[in-house]
Amino acid sequence: MRSGLTIGRHHVPYPVIQGGMGVRISGFRLSGHVALNGGIGIIASAGLALADTHYDGHNFFKADRLALLEELRKAYEIAPDGVIGVNCMVAVKNYDEVVRTSCEGGAKLIISGAGLPLNLPKLTADFPDVALVPIVSSVKAAELIVRKWQKSYQRFPDAIVVEDPDTAGGHLGEKMERIGSGDYDQYETVRGVKAYLNDNWNIAIPVIAAGGIWDRKDLEYALAQGADGVQMGTRFVVTEECDADAAFKQAYLDCKQEDIGLIMSPAGLPGRAIKKNIDQVRQRDVDLDVYCPSACLKKCAYQKSRERFCIVHALDRAQKGDTETGLIFCGSNAWKADRISTVKEVFAELFPQEEQKTG
Repeated sequence: MRSGLTIGRHHVPYPVIQGGMGVRISGFRLSGHVALNGGIGIIASAGLALADTHYDGHNFFKADRLALLEELRKAYEIAPDGVIGVNCMVAVKNYDEVVRTSCEGGAKLIISGAGLPLNLPKLTADFPDVALVPIVSSVKAAELIVRKWQKSYQRFPDAIVVEDPDTAGGHLGEKMERIGSGDYDQYETVRGVKAYLNDNWNIAIPVIAAGGIWDRKDLEYALAQGADGVQMGTRFVVTEECDADAAFKQAYLDCKQEDIGLIMSPAGLPGRAIKKNIDQVRQRDVDLDVYCPSACLKKCAYQKSRERFCIVHALDRAQKGDTETGLIFCGSNAWKADRISTVKEVFAELFPQEEQKTG
């Protein structure tokens, strides 16, 4: 198995990026320990304000900035020399500020999806060492981003994440009716993105496979199919270091394959979650007459017409342990979870024949 992963100016011993999972599922503890053990740790920026001591119910965006700086500071206390980045969703209203705050706080890379991050190089122009990594699900999306970045900023991505909508958790970059149709081939897309970059621009950057990666067999298959590394989110939820409440992790341990399915997010994107409590998630906000408290999304059916539910608060409830009315995002393989392990044990399982090089 190939050794390490280099993205921009940053290198890690193992070709693993820990997926960004909001709201505070991947915070400073998880990202810090993944970085400590030789992978790339990712803090999810979405919804951090809700648990920040500065949040008073009315200053969401100010508290969000302060909370992100604090998460980065704490993550680097765990892994001072590690590679830690931030997942920034294009769909949030304070996207520009979140990206800049991430850079100011010491993030070494920005991973960006939930929309096309067409102006990301402009936002990070003062931080040339920060690697820029868009998330796509198609070759077409990769082409749009690369052409725009080259035309406007003379900048290439430092890596590209190809997310499989048939297996990934959380918000997905595909139309609901196409997910699970059998038409999508993740590794054909991985190879297509690499071919586009080589044939049209004569460059080779890491292309990362995301979605459905659970164990060493999945990792080996991804690398054999042309990926330069993998992004793993769901597997890291059932670790001691994951920032979610124990009840959230227990929901993974208890769920069955048939419990996992698609929902339509008020953000206008499909999402994959544990669906068995979805009616309670919706009804909770309706019964309590919850108004839109933060106006965090550029597009939100709940903010506009009280349709569905307030997603940031539904995710926040789940993270805090309310698995009855909280929304529990997960990947398609969450049902495979059968124990709580440590991040170090996950890496030892993924790379059993290699001398552990860190932490």
